[in-house]
Amino acid sequence: MVDPVLRALGHPTRLRMLSLMWSGPLSAAALATELGISHGLASQHLRTLERAGLAELAEVRPKRGGRERLYRTVKGSPLSDRRDASPLLTEAIVSNLRQRLTERAPDSASVVTDAELWVSPEAWAEYRARLRVLMAELHELAHPPRTPGTTRIAATLMAFEMTGVDSPGAAGQPGSTR
Repeated sequence: MVDPVLRALGHPTRLRMLSLMWSGPLSAAALATELGISHGLASQHLRTLERAGLAELAEVRPKRGGRERLYRTVKGSPLSDRRDASPLLTEAIVSNLRQRLTERAPDSASVVTDAELWVSPEAWAEYRARLRVLMAELHELAHPPRTPGTTRIAATLMAFEMTGVDSPGAAGQPGSTR
């Protein structure tokens, strides 16, 4: 049986919804507009995220003809230390990155880096902790979509331990600390 959190995170649209809701509570209608999907589909995705404990009802506001329900991302990223991250989740993240790259502003300021390194377990733990802090700070700086005076950015971060059974330092090999 697939973990409901991983199932919820395994869809690119739901990942984008969570990203957008970091800036503050949004309605299904606002998310639908931002993502170019129907209101019904946005509501369905929100229900999936809510059942998985990833989104929560933030407030209900009176609206002409009814009420507007605003949802927010539940604080504390379920992605940060998932040891069971599925290929479905990874593919959803990669899919979102591909889409965002098509929307990259030409000649814009950016940071792009890539590395395959060998570091001590202590350095790796410290690095992961620092990355979590940096991403949390970025989330705190977020404004609602299209707020005047803001710049739309994308930040995708994946750092992970790799296998390498034939490599020096891999578990059971010379130089290994595991």
